[in-house]
Amino acid sequence: MGKPLPTPLSPEQAHRLLQDDPQALLVDIRSTMEFLFVGHPSGAVHVPWIDEPDWTVNPQFLTEIRKRLLGGAICTPEESCASVVLICRSGKRSLEAGKALLEAGLPNVFHVDEGFEGELDEQHHRSTTGGWRFRGLPWEQC
Repeated sequence: MGKPLPTPLSPEQAHRLLQDDPQALLVDIRSTMEFLFVGHPSGAVHVPWIDEPDWTVNPQFLTEIRKRLLGGAICTPEESCASVVLICRSGKRSLEAGKALLEAGLPNVFHVDEGFEGELDEQHHRSTTGGWRFRGLPWEQC
């Protein structure tokens, strides 16, 4: 049997989950440059999965997520665990990061399967066929 996978959500489903569950945490895991200059979902916290200058997996990723969750990362039968919704550019990095969180014991891990910008179109442009921004969901840019 393979490793557990984070639950895929469309951008609209992710936005609804975040609206319905005030404990849920939206984490943009893209690089710092992407987060700042391409834009990011409103209300997202930034914890890069892979970032410059080395472009290697962030060894502090799990620790940073747990800090953002505060008490929600500790789960007991009496208390539910806070949901973590991951978003990247097109859904590939968030899938990998979600696997790591599940392996570390966080049970309620989701990822936005279209990402923030979606896949490339025929002209090699993003944000034209899918993604959080294409779907008209709230976002901001520095």
